[in-house]
Amino acid sequence: MKNKSILITGGTGSLGKALTRHILTNHPEIKRLVIFSRDEQKQFEMEQEFSHSKYPSIRYFIGDVRDLERLERAFSGIDYVIHAAAMKHVHIAEYNPDECVKTNVLGAQNVIKAALKTNVKRVVALSTDKACAPINLYGATKLTSDKLFVSANNIKGNKDICFSVVRYGNVMGSNGSVIPFFIKKKKTDGILPITVETMTRFNISLQGGVDMVLHALDSAWGGEIFVPKIPSYRILDVAEAIGPECEKPVIGIRPGEKIHEEMITSSDSFFTYDIGKYYVIIPQTTAWNVEEFSSHFKAKKVQEGFSYNSNQNENWESVESIRALIKQHVDPTFEA
Repeated sequence: MKNKSILITGGTGSLGKALTRHILTNHPEIKRLVIFSRDEQKQFEMEQEFSHSKYPSIRYFIGDVRDLERLERAFSGIDYVIHAAAMKHVHIAEYNPDECVKTNVLGAQNVIKAALKTNVKRVVALSTDKACAPINLYGATKLTSDKLFVSANNIKGNKDICFSVVRYGNVMGSNGSVIPFFIKKKKTDGILPITVETMTRFNISLQGGVDMVLHALDSAWGGEIFVPKIPSYRILDVAEAIGPECEKPVIGIRPGEKIHEEMITSSDSFFTYDIGKYYVIIPQTTAWNVEEFSSHFKAKKVQEGFSYNSNQNENWESVESIRALIKQHVDPTFEA
């Protein structure tokens, strides 16, 4: 990253801030780090922690991924783009479908157009497990976004640019996620609402998400969807870890919600490779040699029919491990 300029769309979000902290701490030799988002209040708050006086390379740009002209201006002189901006709340997207499409689909198109028009070298787009066999609008828009970024490699011509995608599960401690929600509910009324008792989810730490983005930024050949090997948890175990004495009423599933999440379907298995720490779903048509890719990364093709589901995972968090992870990644003062 020496003398490179990096831009993060949605940079004031949980992962954007974690990326910012990691990059500024571990790569002080970068030329510029641009935080691009539409929320001026979040930018103001973030600037208190990451000020220009303390970190001369940082810049804050107000802008919306729906605005192509603003993106083109922001991308000027940028080497790497990390696209984290999205409408993420499932039930809000179900109620406001037009807005979700404008941000998640049209915004993705704009990021691609702006990157192709400027001299950006690499783009990594953040995805979600909900994009895999989607049943809600959020997941459907993110699947569309994934397809756009994968296919962008086919229209780059002779430009020196690479587009890739990272797909992961619930980020522990991120804004709006279940763990901080349960911690708050425990303090306010002692009630932890459970949607479905059998619900499971994949779990990744913010640092795990950061590591994955940087791996894709460094290693992608173009068009890959990177999927981490991460543990699952049961929602009842999360509730028990946080509030063993709390009431846990079952309130029913919310609009567009799945009981279990999936990151690789059996249909994806024909194009999925195991590269050690991650799985990689490669494009059905590549601009590079698949055998060379397999040899370079020591990649092994998964068995046909393989799928990666949060309910059928081999690796599970326990009540005790969830508590330890909360203290490590969410709240050092946490006590069950």
